[in-house]
Amino acid sequence: MNTPPTSFQGRRIEQQVQGQATRDGDGVKLTRVLTQAHQRRLDPFLMLDNFGSDDPKDYGGGFPDHPHRGFETVTYMIAGRMRHKDSAGHEGLLQNGGVQWMTAGRGVVHSEMPEQEEGVMEGFQLWLNLPSRDKMCTPSYQDIQSNAIPEFSPQQGLKVRVIAGASQGVVGAVHRPTDEFPTNALYLDIHFETQASFQQNLPPQHNAFLFVYRGTVKVISKEQQTPVALHTMAILHNEGEGVEIQANAGSKILLIAGQPLNEPIAQYGPFVMNTREELIQAVDDFRAGLYNS
Repeated sequence: MNTPPTSFQGRRIEQQVQGQATRDGDGVKLTRVLTQAHQRRLDPFLMLDNFGSDDPKDYGGGFPDHPHRGFETVTYMIAGRMRHKDSAGHEGLLQNGGVQWMTAGRGVVHSEMPEQEEGVMEGFQLWLNLPSRDKMCTPSYQDIQSNAIPEFSPQQGLKVRVIAGASQGVVGAVHRPTDEFPTNALYLDIHFETQASFQQNLPPQHNAFLFVYRGTVKVISKEQQTPVALHTMAILHNEGEGVEIQANAGSKILLIAGQPLNEPIAQYGPFVMNTREELIQAVDDFRAGLYNS
């Protein structure tokens, strides 16, 4: 693909990462893309999992009751049906193109169970950290159906779904005041239906990465054009106006960015706090049944 001249100063790629195959929940097969090794570099993001299979043995067990404290989970379903239930009384059916956004806060026990016995189940779960002041907030839940996610086409053959934040003047399904939610998360799903180019402005202090889940793309910077292969995460350098991405027809990516919290991260499985003492308290509270109250 030939690159037209541009004055846009795109970020270059700092590192490319292949995910790690693993299983979670009751044997659900997935790829862990963003791991603990990259939490500090990609602050405020803690984890990104990609699940996808047409074999019910890979997803049928789902994610039975399990706890969370101190962060948010964002589950984006590309294909399939999964039901969410939690100890705060929330329930929702996550299905094709929809999102569930759960703020665990002071603690919640929830389950995510498939409501299908065959066919493809594919999607992503992102963990987004909470600032220390909000880690013990009241749990909350948003069930966002596909038709509630804004979409726009900046050019023919290019579709952008704005899950969170804003892109080229289009405000996402989740757009929150930064004084209340300082992570200021951007979450885009970008579909290249024909050969096309996309630019997204990013504040220089925001950490950002993209993940290719269909096809391949190129990240265009002043110095170079860097290809990114299928099922690869590209961590973007912070220098530049934003990111410029080019791809051929059929490619699809997630673009995710946010304001770092620059706070200590203490994690033990599904508990994410700031200190070891807070982690111990989180586990003790769970064992005492306080997440169910």
